[in-house]
Amino acid sequence: MTTTTTQKLEHKTLAGGLSNPQLDFKVLWGSTLFLLAGGVTMVASASSVFAYETYGNSWYLAARQVVFAAIGLLGMWFASHRAPHATRKMSWWFLAGVVLALVAVLIIGTSVNGQRNWIEFGPIRIQPSEYAKLAVILWSADILTRKQAILSQRRHLLVPIVPVFCVILFLILLEGDLGTAMVMTPIMMAMVFYAGAPGRWMGYTSVLGLAGIAYYSHAQAYRMVRFTAWLHPDADPTGAGFQLAHGKQAMGTGGWWGLSLGASRQKWGTLPEAHTDFIYAVVGEETGLLGTFIILGLFLAIGFTGFRIARRAPDSYTRLVAAGVTTWISVQMLVNICAVVGILPITGVPLPLVSYGGSSLIPTLYALGILMSFARQPATQAKST
Repeated sequence: MTTTTTQKLEHKTLAGGLSNPQLDFKVLWGSTLFLLAGGVTMVASASSVFAYETYGNSWYLAARQVVFAAIGLLGMWFASHRAPHATRKMSWWFLAGVVLALVAVLIIGTSVNGQRNWIEFGPIRIQPSEYAKLAVILWSADILTRKQAILSQRRHLLVPIVPVFCVILFLILLEGDLGTAMVMTPIMMAMVFYAGAPGRWMGYTSVLGLAGIAYYSHAQAYRMVRFTAWLHPDADPTGAGFQLAHGKQAMGTGGWWGLSLGASRQKWGTLPEAHTDFIYAVVGEETGLLGTFIILGLFLAIGFTGFRIARRAPDSYTRLVAAGVTTWISVQMLVNICAVVGILPITGVPLPLVSYGGSSLIPTLYALGILMSFARQPATQAKST
């Protein structure tokens, strides 16, 4: 066998491996598990001091996160073995339940840090707005797929998707949750764009979204404080800029290799929300730039694979859901990390799969399970044919 023939066979083997749909499943599965394991580890470290001061047990929040992860993994496994049409059937009921929960929050909800977006059942606390992201994606994908034949008429791209989205967004903003609203808007833009909306519509929506963010940033005093601290981070380092200053200090202290796991200094009451919104700063402090790059790399792997699944989807529904879920996780990751390093104002958005909290972790894992089911589907179809 000649060298040229050998190279051609190697090229075909490599190309075949990269085009194998099972590779998408393996990348999603591996990246998710690595992020989840790293997240649980970092929650255990970042929350230890706060948990001891609040609950008298350094492992209290870490143990809860393990339970959340177990529930989320069970949901992910269940979703990854469901056919797309089975997932699609539940979209209307899921959306209706989320809307009712968002209304209930305004009536019986609990306020945390100026945001009334939680419902408490004894020791269990649920944030319905986190589930709204997945509900909107599944429902919108179903509607747009049903109307696929008439989407050339532009009004069908907007009705009823945009009115329902605006109602949900209004309920979330009434709760004071601007961070979730900032993530929800790109999700809807991605859904409509992948359904065939002109690119200029995305520009108009972006301008309207930025205007809305500016308005709501001025509507509440604590949001205005955050916005001012972002514009002038060094003006009040012991007041409005305290969290951002100590987040940057944590990132800088870690250097290339970090101080080692558990050695964070900022978690000793200096960095607010160290185990939730600012856990990425603790990752940088304890594992250094290496750890933060690994986190970014795993998210990039999920994002690349998710959009590849959307591009190769055999039908409109799976394409739209894959695009929506990937946009959600990617945008939320960017909003969180950019806030920690000072590129964006602090919004209170958790880092997917890494930050503490079941309301964020469980629906995210379920959504990734849906992506995995889409990745498995082409292989199953190919095997059957």
